[in-house]
Amino acid sequence: MSTTLAAKALGIGRTTLHRWWTEGLVTPELVTAGGHARWDVEALKAQLRAMRRTDADE
Repeated sequence: MSTTLAAKALGIGRTTLHRWWTEGLVTPELVTAGGHARWDVEALKAQLRAMRRTDADE
């Protein structure tokens, strides 16, 4: 799904998700030839859970 829809599914803003992507915090399932991210929301949630666990360990 698009960045906008993925962000809505997570309850965050599109710009926040895009920033996390550009900072390398999350990775989309696919990047189109035009440079647009496509997200699997469940995979994205798993990435965020892993990121929280890493932060909690530090």
